[in-house]
Amino acid sequence: MITLKTAVEIASHEVVIRQAYKDSVGVWTWGVGITNASGHNVERYIDNPQPMQKCIEVFQWALERYADDVREVLGDDLTEEQFAAALSFHWNTGGIKRASWVDHFNAGNIDAAKKAFMAWRKPPEIIPRRQCECDLFFDGVWSNKGTVPEYTRLKSNYTPDWSSRVERDVSDFVDEPPRKKRKGLWAAILALLWVFKR
Repeated sequence: MITLKTAVEIASHEVVIRQAYKDSVGVWTWGVGITNASGHNVERYIDNPQPMQKCIEVFQWALERYADDVREVLGDDLTEEQFAAALSFHWNTGGIKRASWVDHFNAGNIDAAKKAFMAWRKPPEIIPRRQCECDLFFDGVWSNKGTVPEYTRLKSNYTPDWSSRVERDVSDFVDEPPRKKRKGLWAAILALLWVFKR
């Protein structure tokens, strides 16, 4: 399951814009970096801002879809840091299944994996994000401080008005996954209650 910490980490590399906008390469995007490639039609939000709750709900829905690909190529034995970094990488690139760094990592060649990870550096604006993801995956260093940037205005060409940036704590909108039931503990508690009832 995707934890709150993981969701906020990934969102911090994106921005929240509550109506559809054009990203740095002209792709219609909405919410927390969501494009039509996610399976959600974002063009319905052109000139149609949505509540933060909806933006985050769709973000979490789409993240789960991307998480399946991460688990498929890297397995279920990742640390939370590794899973978060790989999911962020895939969310941004869509390339986890063809990324050579995954093959290097799975083969145990960590130096080659790091180098191949950082080879995904286009457009140049992405390099700081890629470095944060690399640091998180290989060194366990989280980059987020608990907030997500939101741009509240667009220009007439549907690009963000960079002067409208505010930092938002979105943790109230992100659903924490339910914790796994601990059968052994519950069995012990029930046994004790049965003993004391007698």
